[in-house]
Amino acid sequence: MSKAEIEAALKAAFDQCNAANCPLTEVQKQILLQVAQRLSSTSGEMVNSEGNPLDELSAEERLALLEFVREQESLNQPWKMQLLNDWLNNTNSGSVQFIRDRYGLQWLNTVEPAHLAEYFERFEDEIKLKAGDRIEVSNGLWEWIQEDGPCSQMWVPCTVISVAERQDDFSSCIIRFDNGTEYEIQGIYDWNRYNWRWLS
Repeated sequence: MSKAEIEAALKAAFDQCNAANCPLTEVQKQILLQVAQRLSSTSGEMVNSEGNPLDELSAEERLALLEFVREQESLNQPWKMQLLNDWLNNTNSGSVQFIRDRYGLQWLNTVEPAHLAEYFERFEDEIKLKAGDRIEVSNGLWEWIQEDGPCSQMWVPCTVISVAERQDDFSSCIIRFDNGTEYEIQGIYDWNRYNWRWLS
């Protein structure tokens, strides 16, 4: 599709939104136009051919983005689409809100799967725990947490006592809370990865 055809198709969609009494803001329209133009490009060239755009992020931002991408992929959802939906609906993107606030759509469009793959290998090494590490764990490990339920998410500091590394999804670790209680976390790098974080 040519640029004119894309703009015409999107204008028709914007008109339908208006007719349905659900008009888009100018920012939302601009985001959709830019994404559609990017997707229609057939050049195949990366926008940022001089290095990895993830290099521009701080270590904390990069880690937050990689965790977000992994979480979305585990849910079989395209991570960029989730961010764009948040932006279009003016919804906070949580730990990756910084992308919208500081980097924007133009930067997001430069991130390619190869850029992520380069950092995922390093990311795997960064999240490995060892005895003596201080982390925080979510009470979601032992309580049912619901967004509007009686139990809200809390983070509790603890120390890693031992880690049992396995090749499958059953790596685990034992932690000790400051009161001396010990707890074993199964799937520490997989299904329970989102229930612990480094102690800041």
